[in-house]
Amino acid sequence: MLRLSKKADYALMAMKHLAQQSGSSSTSAREIAEQYDIPIELMAKVLQRLVRTGLLVSTQGTRGGYTLSRSSASISVADVIQAIDGPFTVTACSVENNDCDQYSKCSIRDPLWQIRERIARALGTVTIAAMAAESEPAEPAAPATVVRRASV
Repeated sequence: MLRLSKKADYALMAMKHLAQQSGSSSTSAREIAEQYDIPIELMAKVLQRLVRTGLLVSTQGTRGGYTLSRSSASISVADVIQAIDGPFTVTACSVENNDCDQYSKCSIRDPLWQIRERIARALGTVTIAAMAAESEPAEPAAPATVVRRASV
């Protein structure tokens, strides 16, 4: 199962928040953390990593905070996830390190690498701007009830 880390979740939430605030001044880590009930220390670390990877710009001072480094339409979900979690992997051998005992005999490595590439491409097509344009998620729909008619 593909699952994002909590830090990647928080990074995407922060990036979406900043994209929605794009016309205003910078936003503090505290403001973002309070908005989403995330510990301030953790949010600050996530935002600092996004600054180090060039996705955010940090401004110091009393009116300082964080802003997107470029247009939200030019930042993909893949960019954010990779900034926080590093390269995508599906299996242990997805990285260049091939110290697996089964590496030479493995018959699923190449198909799994192809799946990994498809996932990376799909995440690369969704931008922060697209996420910011979406409204808040609706409540999940109730499961459909199957109505069966009695045989006559």
